[in-house]
Amino acid sequence: MPSTSATEVAFLVVAVVQGVFALLWAIGAGLVTGRRPLVYWSIWAGLSAITWLTLGMTVESPPLLGVLAGVFGVISLERGVSVFIDRPPRNVLHVALPIVIVLANLSFVDPRTQHLQAAVNYGVLTWIYANVGSDIYRYARKALRWRWAVILAVPVSLGGLMCALRVISAIVDPRSVTEVMAADSVLNLRTAFLSVALAMTLHATLVGLVVARLVSELQRLSRHDALTGLLNRRAMQEALDTQLRRSERTKEPFVVMMLDLDHFKRINDRFGHPVGDQALKHVAALLQSAMRTSDSLGRFGGEEFVLLLPNTPVDQAESVAEKIRDLLHRSPLAAESTTIPLSVSIGVAQWRENAEDISRVLSRADAALFQAKVQGRNRVVTALDVAAVAG
Repeated sequence: MPSTSATEVAFLVVAVVQGVFALLWAIGAGLVTGRRPLVYWSIWAGLSAITWLTLGMTVESPPLLGVLAGVFGVISLERGVSVFIDRPPRNVLHVALPIVIVLANLSFVDPRTQHLQAAVNYGVLTWIYANVGSDIYRYARKALRWRWAVILAVPVSLGGLMCALRVISAIVDPRSVTEVMAADSVLNLRTAFLSVALAMTLHATLVGLVVARLVSELQRLSRHDALTGLLNRRAMQEALDTQLRRSERTKEPFVVMMLDLDHFKRINDRFGHPVGDQALKHVAALLQSAMRTSDSLGRFGGEEFVLLLPNTPVDQAESVAEKIRDLLHRSPLAAESTTIPLSVSIGVAQWRENAEDISRVLSRADAALFQAKVQGRNRVVTALDVAAVAG
């Protein structure tokens, strides 16, 4: 009975490692919501284990089943990342690439052309790894806003680099596909254990993505209103304080609006609180549609909202407020098989440059809002109008 070589043992070790991670990802998928990415990653690790197992048992000429297991495994890795980052999967590519693999393995069966078969196999893996690395980098850069996003893409990129080197080796030195791969050499041992390290690092990257998403979501929840998704009172206060410090340095004008949904209690009493919640979400969405990217919008409590307009004089802010008031008036809520008319009262106050703090600006905007209510609701009143009335 032939003994198992050190190279074959090393390949089997990689298979065991991937098999363990396949089990861990499967357990994780059973414990958490949003499990689809974890299921895909479990499939990837399991199929990878099959590939390394067949390679360890038939290192000289791995069967097509083992090759396809590796390709479908990496495709599953990519699909898991796509689902995780909310990117449409590359369905056409994921169907075409296995077909290319099958055709190559059926076409290049002669030992003299077997190196071309290997070049195609590793070329396909290189392509998929490149896509995965690109997706992870863009997500870390744009969604997570990591300055060193490239670090997350390094493990996948190294996997792609290893495959690319195999492509070059197969083309430059066809002997490397059979003789060198089958040899019980230090090079193959190092390659196998490097594959273990890369696999573990890649699993760590995926765990890092999950943890980063969780931390990002917790941060978002700590700063945003759970119902409307707008900034909560604390986050809005921070935005106002930041604007005040900037304006104190640059003398840039800014305006604060306080908005209150008219007759909100009637909506709750007549239609119930679920419809009242729909009304708040409807209003929040309309307000967001009327904002500039530089503006900040928060829910201060109940049916009251605060809108910050940086670098905006009060006359321009009045025009914006009127557009908002008109937009809500023309956009009733469709709920409970009926249409519920909505309106909003708005108080507007511009920051004064004489060292006025945010609490004073908010107080003047609130006074203007109160005056809008007194005057019949569904209207815009500025702090200047209130001062004129008081005078």
